[in-house]
Amino acid sequence: MNRRTFLHTAAGALLAATAPALSRASSANGLAAVFGPTHPLQAVWQSWKALCLLPEGRIVDGPQAASSHSEGQAYALTLAVAFDDVAAFDLIMGWTEANLAVRPDALLAWRWKPGQAVPVEDMNNASDGDLFYAWALSSMAARHHRPELATRAAAIVRDLVAICVVAHPDPSRGLLFLPGAVGFVTDAGFIINPSYYMPRAMRDLAEATGTPVLAQVARDGHALIADMAATGMVPDWAEVTARGWQLPPARFSGNAGYESVRVSLFAAWSGDSASAAISRHVAASAMTDPAMPGTVFDRLTGMPIEVSADPGYRAVAAFIACAASGGVGSSIPPFSTTQPYYPATLHLLAFVAQAEVYPQCVPL
Repeated sequence: MNRRTFLHTAAGALLAATAPALSRASSANGLAAVFGPTHPLQAVWQSWKALCLLPEGRIVDGPQAASSHSEGQAYALTLAVAFDDVAAFDLIMGWTEANLAVRPDALLAWRWKPGQAVPVEDMNNASDGDLFYAWALSSMAARHHRPELATRAAAIVRDLVAICVVAHPDPSRGLLFLPGAVGFVTDAGFIINPSYYMPRAMRDLAEATGTPVLAQVARDGHALIADMAATGMVPDWAEVTARGWQLPPARFSGNAGYESVRVSLFAAWSGDSASAAISRHVAASAMTDPAMPGTVFDRLTGMPIEVSADPGYRAVAAFIACAASGGVGSSIPPFSTTQPYYPATLHLLAFVAQAEVYPQCVPL
């Protein structure tokens, strides 16, 4: 049996074995995947919780002084929806509402630091955390008929659009999605983070909450990211002016690094496997040792500046490579609890996106 025949046969057998545990819903209901109690990824979810989730519902980012972020809480809430873990969902939401929902609007403060007299020292929000949090709330509301969650999601979307969606300095180019309420306006325009755009979540929330402007943000963000990818890898941060985009001020990273890795992951999860951002990422990853994939790249040359043995980065690279190729079977590595919060979370998100949108890319 040649390799191609083997891959098709093995992938087909694995898909057949897991299909009954995976149900699907329309995008109007948000996150579509429900990995039932017998699905193989449930064991990975349990391992991720053991690594990252404290009993009170707080997600711990160990390398960041064991702090917690709206991003981490929101990713965890999204994963709890995917695995239909209502107990974990309520635990995570409860901690988040008690500790990060402290702003005068409906958005979340971006960071909570343990052992501090004032754990939330900066009231700024992070729009990606707010976006994923609302997506998870809306998805769980639709799945389990919990209207209070839909109401909370709608309030977040309302304030997110009011505070973090702005007109491009060139009005013909539509709208921009700011990373937060404060700190991202320059004399010439705005600072943006391309990885804060998650088109799938934006489209789902636009439909669920009746907020079409959020779908426009997704479309305009897609065009902006494609423009960036036309000349190289998508940078972590960029400044957008009336003349277009350019690399950001020195205090922000202009490399394609720990932020940018999510651009390809979210594009693939949103069904855009032909994204130029993905092809750039795949090409750059191919120039690194598969066991030590790049985590930070020079955006113009694609050459690695930093590498990591944490398998979460390898998981994203393998997932997007398979999604872009249209092939069958991927080299996504097994999940490992020896990695810290961020690559571990990327790893599990890649598994979820693969199983939900690209079942043919089952790990082999």
